Amino acid sequence: MTVESQAPAIAFIEALPSGNAPVERIETHISRVFLVADRVYKMKRAVKLPYADFSTPTLRLDACRKEVELNSRTAPGLYLGVRRITKEKDGAIAFDGRGLLVDAVVEMRRFDQDALFDRIALAGRLTPKLATEVAEMIVAFHHAAPVVHAGGGAANIAGVLDINEAGFRTSRVFDSREIADFNRSFRVALNEHAPLLDSREADGKVRRCHGDLHLRNICLLDGKPRLFDCIEFNDQIATIDMLYDLAFLLMDLWHRGLEDIANLVANRYFDLSEDEDGFVLMPFFMALRASVRAHVTATQAEGGDTAGKLAAEARSYFDLARRLLLKASPGLVAIGGLSGTGKTTVAEALASRVGTPPGARIVESDRIRKAMHGVSAETRLPDGAYRSEISDRVYEEMARRSGAILRGGGSVVADAVFDTPDKRALIEAAALRAGARSIGVWLAAEQSLLRQRVGARRGGPSDATVDVLARQLERDVGEITWHEIDASGAPNEIVDRILRLARGRGGARHQRSVSMATDNPPSSG
Repeated sequence: MTVESQAPAIAFIEALPSGNAPVERIETHISRVFLVADRVYKMKRAVKLPYADFSTPTLRLDACRKEVELNSRTAPGLYLGVRRITKEKDGAIAFDGRGLLVDAVVEMRRFDQDALFDRIALAGRLTPKLATEVAEMIVAFHHAAPVVHAGGGAANIAGVLDINEAGFRTSRVFDSREIADFNRSFRVALNEHAPLLDSREADGKVRRCHGDLHLRNICLLDGKPRLFDCIEFNDQIATIDMLYDLAFLLMDLWHRGLEDIANLVANRYFDLSEDEDGFVLMPFFMALRASVRAHVTATQAEGGDTAGKLAAEARSYFDLARRLLLKASPGLVAIGGLSGTGKTTVAEALASRVGTPPGARIVESDRIRKAMHGVSAETRLPDGAYRSEISDRVYEEMARRSGAILRGGGSVVADAVFDTPDKRALIEAAALRAGARSIGVWLAAEQSLLRQRVGARRGGPSDATVDVLARQLERDVGEITWHEIDASGAPNEIVDRILRLARGRGGARHQRSVSMATDNPPSSG
């Protein structure tokens, strides 16, 4: 069936009553979306691609039914059903008639387009609170997603590479030599990650996921973030490692210049998912997602008035994918200081700028302590949870997690009071054993400022009070061998100071990130 043969169905949808407002139409490479009054009608384009076949009315109807079934899990109330478009005996086109099936559409409840997360991000309204809610929603969805054992984890990703390579052959945006080099780089990276990918598949971390989890497929519905418009047309594309699902959102945020939000979403996801071993896969998965976006956008650029703009966009994704595949040596930045010095604020501002995108994993003592007690990060713990033997376990867990991430090639920002020499030595030793560079930073400020900050604190994972601070001030923290920085300054100024220290010890990486690698032996600074 040719695209032109969908014209009667398109004309029928565009003629639906919409009050005084015109029918709005949105085109993608595989869909046409019509905004009609309080309804949305989504039609599959009559295309046959390496990864999707909508070439007949029956195939499109089946895809519409599957789309409603799958998306109702994550966006209840948004998907209203499927409408068959039929041609009646008198030649008229109708919804759900008795005549010949000519097409089908998904019927949805219409919402304000400003509720789409790409619009929210563009308007600067994607706050840390909202980003945290998105991470929580995705974790819950992934935990409930059905496990699929249909081959090894590396084989699953090899299938994605096969689809990508076929997709690049459908456009002329990139020349054959650079595509060959590009594809070869991905195959090398896949070979390196194959053991971990296979291990994760055996552990049930390959599931029937969303498959197309970027900003435009998240919306605010009834005040809550909701996923919608998942992949329904190709089970292979959507049956993936959960972290490959997450990677599309992180890549989209990074591509839009929202590196801090990308890092925050990643860290909140890993805080909640107990999937720490997979953090080191995120740069590869993000590169793969950028590659998908590159070939899909390049296919769209093959014709039309916006071909030049789309070709440039495809190139930007292609270049991002190549940068994401570049390797950087892992590094640790340990941030210590008494309560009120702003350690967590600095750690969160710093993390996106350390290591390979999406940046460093933040290993935070407060969140680890709460997780050990089985409560949320915002739940206040009793004083007994801060006994010395429990604190020792917290710092040992911080060292263990940091070492595992560093050995896997990731970078870490460790955030804790670190108020004794042995605690500082413990985190330094973790980096040393992993063969990674580290730098220790001690934030300090006047006691009056610390009391003011702690007294004004509301929410968050820290349970510190003014009384807790008073006890900290009474203790001897020992000799501080870390770099001491005045904590009274603005967080961005402190971050810039830390980055200068890190570059002095290790040199700058590409773009905004910092590598901690040098030719010298590991040191804590």
